[in-house]
Amino acid sequence: MGGIFGLILLFACVWVIVQIFQSSASTGAKVFWTVLVLILPLIGLILWLIAGPRSAKR
Repeated sequence: MGGIFGLILLFACVWVIVQIFQSSASTGAKVFWTVLVLILPLIGLILWLIAGPRSAKR
């Protein structure tokens, strides 16, 4: 079960990082969010979903 959760978390983190780079946020904000997601994947993902930068498409 842990392997499936890890794979889902990996795909979610990759999706979040792509969304971060597609957002209209400043370069510093993009770096901050990317580092946060890479260092603390689950917590960073949740924080980004709640308070992260929004893409220009939204």
